[in-house]
Amino acid sequence: MTTSSPTADTGAELLPIATPARTRSALRTLIRPDRGLALTGLGILVAATAVGLLVQPLLGRIVDIVADGRPAGDLTLPVVLLVAVAVVQGLTTTLGLTRIARLGETVLARLRERFVERALNLPADRLERAGAGDLTARVTGDVARVAEAVRSALPEMARSVLAIVLTLGALALLDVRFLLAALLAVPVQLLTARWYVRRALTLYADQRVANGAQQQQLLETIGGAVTVRGHRLEEQHTERSAGRSRKAVDLTMRSVNLVLGFYGRLHIAEYIGLAAVLIAGFWLVRDGAVSIGTATAAALYFHSLFGPVNAALVLLDDAQSAAAGLARLVGVTDLAEQPEPEAGKPEAGKPTAGKPTAGKPEAGKPEAGKPEAGKAAPASVPRQRIASSEAAVTVHAVSHAYGPGRPVLHEVSLTLEPGEHVALVGTSGAGKSTLARIVAGVQQPTSGTVTSPGGEGSAPAGAGEHPVVLVTQEVHVFTGTLAEDLRLARPDATDADLRAALATVHALDWAEALPDGLGTVVGEGGHRLDPARAQQLALARLVLADPALAVLDEATAEAGSAGARVLERSAEAALDGRTALVVAHRLTQAVAADRVVVLEAGRVVESGPHDELRDADGPYAALWRAWSGSRTTAPHP
Repeated sequence: MTTSSPTADTGAELLPIATPARTRSALRTLIRPDRGLALTGLGILVAATAVGLLVQPLLGRIVDIVADGRPAGDLTLPVVLLVAVAVVQGLTTTLGLTRIARLGETVLARLRERFVERALNLPADRLERAGAGDLTARVTGDVARVAEAVRSALPEMARSVLAIVLTLGALALLDVRFLLAALLAVPVQLLTARWYVRRALTLYADQRVANGAQQQQLLETIGGAVTVRGHRLEEQHTERSAGRSRKAVDLTMRSVNLVLGFYGRLHIAEYIGLAAVLIAGFWLVRDGAVSIGTATAAALYFHSLFGPVNAALVLLDDAQSAAAGLARLVGVTDLAEQPEPEAGKPEAGKPTAGKPTAGKPEAGKPEAGKPEAGKAAPASVPRQRIASSEAAVTVHAVSHAYGPGRPVLHEVSLTLEPGEHVALVGTSGAGKSTLARIVAGVQQPTSGTVTSPGGEGSAPAGAGEHPVVLVTQEVHVFTGTLAEDLRLARPDATDADLRAALATVHALDWAEALPDGLGTVVGEGGHRLDPARAQQLALARLVLADPALAVLDEATAEAGSAGARVLERSAEAALDGRTALVVAHRLTQAVAADRVVVLEAGRVVESGPHDELRDADGPYAALWRAWSGSRTTAPHP
């Protein structure tokens, strides 16, 4: 179960946050596969802590030997035992902490993998409503806090709790009155912990939200810097950034004051407990109930509790911060969970080749062996298996809105025959990209159904294993060799397959001219590809994925005038022999299509071949005149 996240005055509908009960359940699920490792590590730490508790009685024994005036030789045995205890405790503690640390890293890796997998499958419109800053804050800050807790807080917390429990048991073995005296500190410590936890959880959750809002504002300001300067909005955006930064700083200072108050209360508890144990020791020694050495051991036991008790309570700070971060991560994984696909329907969330998410190229890296050129249809969009003799795609009465009162598509119906290339045209804001993403299965319609190829054996003849592939104008080049980047679409592809795909999209010449050919490292930190070559790479991944249906959303728009013709030829070659829906950035793509569909204000207003619509003097004819006129009057590059 998750709860809605506050909007943090950004106007965005932030991604949800899991409830404490759901977070605990998710944590148990993550640990369950490694229960054996957890129990073994815990058992070794128990043994190490128990051995360490022999130090205080041995020191008490030394005090008794000295107090009784015994020969110095009597000190040999307790001293040797102290050395043995130190060695054994050191070895067992190291072994136990190593196993606990291994458990933590394994669970952390599992959490990261699940988060990345689910984040990649989030509906595009849900991400747009939340904004990139919220997801960025979770994938960076929250993951980092959970990782820090796993690496440092978890082993220390386990050791501290064991030390507290076993030390209190050792005090009871010396004399139960020592235990009762020591427990006088517990009420103050419990009240301190309760006071802290009740304030910390909400405070740290608010901090995460404020940090997400701050990042979102920075991303929007930097990403739209040209527009901000063009409209003289620098002061307004600076004030917004400063305001959200002030809120984040204010929450940070409140957390600092909370921690200072926490420490102050702990010192009071330590004073009360130690004073009580010393007074009890005085009375017991005076009455002859215990020896001076036993009273010394009791005082040392309580003093040794300072470290683990303070560590355990102080680690509540890390625990609360990590718990807030974990709840935000679980909220994302729960939001993206898809029901199991029904028989004959495609498996939800399987990427194919191209973009991690439409319009969000940095959402994360793909899992090994998961192709990336686009998205297969999620199970949330009703899809049916079809025979090759039926229509390749049928869109029936599809409507979509990004929020109340913000309709984008209105009762759109559209049919694509097997092998048909359909160009989708219209003015900006007509709903072209939204319809393309719905057909590709990346976005769920508000109402209506989409019937498209749904699995192996259901695609038209000659289609490959991926039913639908989406390629957009925002292409991400993943860090790695060119061959590895291509194999995202088909992990078992040979070098010959890769070269054939590159040749198909007219990219083989420049690929082989790279310093190391297919072995050249590309992406961040490697050989940088210009927008046209990056797009050809995405089209080559499409060829390797060999889908039944390809959806291109202005996939040639980033090339500019110089590379437009090259990319259009590459796109035509990649689409050859398969069904395609192309959101046309340039009307030359509409000319080459079998049919043109014109969208206007979210409705289909015209459909037919280019020549027919051009001569019909309708909306398409107006678009064509405006576009072709700008081409003839514009200066040649």
